[in-house]
Amino acid sequence: MKKKWKAVVVLVAVLALIGIVGYTDVYGIGENTTGTAQDIKLGLDLAGGVSITYQVVGDENPSAEDMSDTIYKLQRRVEAYSTEAQVYKEGSNRIDIEIPGVSDANTILQELGQPGTLYFIAQKDADGNDNYTMSYGIDANGSIGYTYTLNKTIEDLQEDGSIVLTGTDVATAQAGTYQNQMQNSEFVVSLTLTEDGAVKFADATQKAYDGQESIAIYYDGRFVSVPNVNSVISDGQAQITGMADFEEAENLASTIRIGGLKLELEELSSNVVGAQLGEQAISTSIKAGAVGFALVVVFMLAVYYLPGLAASIALSLYAVLVVLLLDAFAITLTLPGIAGIILSIGMAVDANVIIFARIREELATGKSVKSAVKIGFDKALSAIIDGNVTTLIAAAVLGLRGSGTIKGFAQTLALGIVLSMITALFVTKAILNAFITLGATNPKLFGVAKEKKTIGFLKKRVIFFIASAAVIVSGFVAMGINKGSIGNVLNYSLEFVGGTSTSVTFNEDLSLADIDDQVKPLFEEVTGDANVQATKVAGSNDVVIKTRTLNVEEREEIMQSLEDTFAIEEKAINQETISSTISSEMRSDAVVAVLIAAFCMLLYIWFRFKDIRFGASSVLALIHDCLIVLAFYAWFRVSVGSTFIACMLTIVGYSINATIVIFDRIRENLQGGSKKEDLEELVNRSVTQTLSRSIFSSLTTFFMVAALYVFGVSSIREFALPLMVGIVCGTYSSVCLTGAMWYVLRTKIKKATQKNK
Repeated sequence: MKKKWKAVVVLVAVLALIGIVGYTDVYGIGENTTGTAQDIKLGLDLAGGVSITYQVVGDENPSAEDMSDTIYKLQRRVEAYSTEAQVYKEGSNRIDIEIPGVSDANTILQELGQPGTLYFIAQKDADGNDNYTMSYGIDANGSIGYTYTLNKTIEDLQEDGSIVLTGTDVATAQAGTYQNQMQNSEFVVSLTLTEDGAVKFADATQKAYDGQESIAIYYDGRFVSVPNVNSVISDGQAQITGMADFEEAENLASTIRIGGLKLELEELSSNVVGAQLGEQAISTSIKAGAVGFALVVVFMLAVYYLPGLAASIALSLYAVLVVLLLDAFAITLTLPGIAGIILSIGMAVDANVIIFARIREELATGKSVKSAVKIGFDKALSAIIDGNVTTLIAAAVLGLRGSGTIKGFAQTLALGIVLSMITALFVTKAILNAFITLGATNPKLFGVAKEKKTIGFLKKRVIFFIASAAVIVSGFVAMGINKGSIGNVLNYSLEFVGGTSTSVTFNEDLSLADIDDQVKPLFEEVTGDANVQATKVAGSNDVVIKTRTLNVEEREEIMQSLEDTFAIEEKAINQETISSTISSEMRSDAVVAVLIAAFCMLLYIWFRFKDIRFGASSVLALIHDCLIVLAFYAWFRVSVGSTFIACMLTIVGYSINATIVIFDRIRENLQGGSKKEDLEELVNRSVTQTLSRSIFSSLTTFFMVAALYVFGVSSIREFALPLMVGIVCGTYSSVCLTGAMWYVLRTKIKKATQKNK
């Protein structure tokens, strides 16, 4: 009786937790509170933010190299506000910054400072005169203390050689702590200088040390730090001490980093802008998520009976906890972030599918339900851990090495993976055991696995290899055709190649719904492209519409259509060429991050499976899946933008997880199989045993993405369509290719070794 009461308590506790967390998500707890769902930070594409335009001071045509360097450094700086912040070039000498999730442009401008040059100034010039003087009074922060006054202009200091370094001589600046001689912690800023900067700083600190002088750091018209030189610094590594707390150290480090810009900028304008995807994007995504989730629950109940009910309850807990934790960890949610959540939901279901398949196999051997559940969870554990850890490795690398939307994707994916493992391995198990304790011990409630006839997948491996190679080659053919017809191998969107920004001052304040229904379709009709981003400037009638690059005829057609449709004058329309929001450096960061992630996954699989051929086959499958989806982008000319990166990363995570399950079964069968069994037969048997899992997991994830495609706005559909192709492709490669590739590598390498002997 006690056990039954405990089981009831477990079920009631789980349901109560779902209710409490769900209520908190929607309504919040306490007076004058809002639900955590409303408090989640949304990206610029979903909720809007602050837009700031800077112009280069004193140069109408700065070099492309200087502009690129400045944009990249500003990008890294503004990511402190949001990983989804964007920085891009407008015209020849302007830089736009868009920061989501904030609404106070003045505060951002004050904290960001005037992007320009930072100077390290020697205390005395060559003649022994003071370049700056110290007095006792009120400092820049309003506190009583020492203040400093510059005695010369920057131009004079440059001419007489008193500026010993500039911000471009600093490679990195990081806030931190260290233990002083008294074993007390002090807050410091650690500087790493460039190779040239190290040489110049060694000479400057030698002179300052001999004269017991300081070297001031001057930025944006004020002294930000005046540290004394306590030793000669010749290795390019310096520390600035004397900060009161970590926040002061971080502010100084941030100032030094932004002071490393090659160009000096001045603010032209700052605005609060609306969501780029329009107000429908969030509502349709929520509807799609609800429909997709409902389909998954119905599917789990129909296929897995009572375990399906347990999984559905656990998945409900997972869903409400994700919303709560997105707010708790202050993760900015964007369209790529939604992709990470979708993938993690698929993986949460996948873990349950693996477990339930194992339980049914044990029931088929005649074991009791209680024993089958215990053994099923035990046997499924390795596949679940390995699959999730490999994807978690990828998420960690992408989060550390990536930038912009990649970081947002990595954060939501990592959160989802950890949470899905907990709910699948602990919550589902607790619910199932509670059901069993309450008397649900009939095997019919769980389903019993039927003996499956082994399918000869490997006999058709040559056909599979040729078919995959043909599709991949056709993709490169399509790229060649695209290069000749549209000028690029793929249909790159404005995020990758830049485009045209059209600013329109309408005669009335259009709502977001009006912009979605009336303005965006006009641009889509002219461009023939659904990738149109429209943002509304708060407190005005201004709307900014970004599209792919428009030629002269298209610009004139759009201007004429705007004039005819909205009765506005030509002077109310301004068109500018803008650069890509994903810079070449960011693309390089993404490529490096993916390569490092693939290498780390290869090492982990090698370590876990004691056979590098498993890892090599997994990576080959990842490359295959990405190339197949790339071929789809090429043939159907789907717009390649920021969601393209998220799509590819989603496919990588999904594919590796499916492959691990099959390899785990091959490893298990190798350890416990009959010595007389042929290796080819063993691989076929392993793939057949995991076939239902591969298909069912793909279906549940497909449901979620398909719902996004059906209910989403045009830009979301352009993301969902190739993702559905990737899910199908990932399932195909896991079932038809990975086992075959491992078999070929194992047998060919073994034969080659024997011949060499």
